[in-house]
This record gives sequence, structure tokens and C-alpha cells, in this order.
Amino acid sequence: MPFTPLSPAGSRKVARDAVHHPLFARYYARISVAAETRMGMGGIRDRLLAGLSGRVIEIGAGNGLNFAHYPHTVSEVVAIEPERLLRQLAVESALRSEVPVDVAPGTAEALPVKSEAFDAAVVSLVLCSVRDVRRALAELQRVLRPGGTLRFFEHGRGGGPAMTFTQRGLDRTVWPRLTGGCHLARDPVAALRDAGFELGPYRRLMMPEKGPRLPTSYCVLGTAWRPRLTEPEKPGPTV
Repeated sequence: MPFTPLSPAGSRKVARDAVHHPLFARYYARISVAAETRMGMGGIRDRLLAGLSGRVIEIGAGNGLNFAHYPHTVSEVVAIEPERLLRQLAVESALRSEVPVDVAPGTAEALPVKSEAFDAAVVSLVLCSVRDVRRALAELQRVLRPGGTLRFFEHGRGGGPAMTFTQRGLDRTVWPRLTGGCHLARDPVAALRDAGFELGPYRRLMMPEKGPRLPTSYCVLGTAWRPRLTEPEKPGPTV
């Protein structure tokens, strides 16, 4: 049965253009394809998605470049993308994918899917641009089953005081307006921890690996989990 998106209120109608950045979307579609080989993003995607299985939800799927890297152990990918042009490109990528992929409109802060419906979730260069990081991560907690896996590849704060000062200054001025709401100085690892995820192994890396250090260069690749539900303590014997 094909995936049908649900709004949090249970309606099957979903706002199709909650995010609209047509100029940035066209630019991103071009540079992201070039980055697959020039910046080694193809290899990053392989590492990001290796070992996943079952039903997976991908948040902010963009133009669908992750789809070709999902292992065959994944039974279904539900890919949420709010921007119209990128969503259209993601649909084209889904048609070429070797695993089943359904592309749907929606935002990270209000995912149009049922609670505890997924074995794993993927965020890839997404938390920098969501409007409300805390709410988006709460939604990920909701849709993951207890013990479900979250794979993340994000950029954010890094590089010492001078670079952090530069990142924050850009965030307050031109950067989000030019880049579809992207922010440079967010801390994705701290945000995941504060949201209640159990952090697994993660690695900080530079993109590009060689060359000048840019405000966008400071990245992290890793795994987290939604905590498993704990059984309530049984009352002790009465005396």
C-alpha cells in the first residue's frame, strides 16, 4: 500500500508549500550534485546510511541524493521535503532508487506521519535550517519507535572564538536570507542531547577536508537513539 501522508490532526491534507525558497533551491540542486564527487559527499552518504534497516523516515530530503545510498535492508523510505522544486527533484530520484521511496510534503516541526511508525530516521544538513530545532527533534522522537535509530550529518558551530563570532554575525545578518534559512552557529550535538536522544558514536569532520576553513566547514556525522521505554518499578513487599 503506498504511503499517504497524515497531518498531526489526522487530516490527509498537507500544506504543500510551507517552505518556499525557489532561487536557493535551484542553486542547491546544482552545487549538491557537484559536491558528490568534488567534496566526497557520496562517501559521507554511504557512511551515514550504512546498516539501516526496516522503515526509515528522512527529514528534509532535498533533491533526493541520499536515496541511491540506502542499503537493501531498508524496506521503505518516507522522504519529507517542504520545498516544491526540491521535492519534485526528489520524486525523480525516488523513481531511480533501488529501495522503495515515497516523497511527501511536510515540515520537520509537524511531520505528517503516525507516532512510533519508523525504525530509523535520517537528518542530513537539515537542523541548520529548520525554524524550531527543539520542536523538530521532538517530532523525531514521536515518530521513531522506542530504541529507534537517528542518523545525522550536520554542520554547525566550530573553529574557535573567532570563527564562532563570524558564524553568529552571519546568522544575525545575511546568511539565512541567502541560503534558505540556514544557520551556521547551531550546535546539533547539544541539541540532540537536550532533546533526550541517547548519543552514540559521532565524528567531527571538515567539509571540504582540504582547503580553506569556511564558516560552513565544521560538520559532525553520527548516530543517536530514541531511548527505550522502561518498565515501571514493581512495588516491594509490604512489611
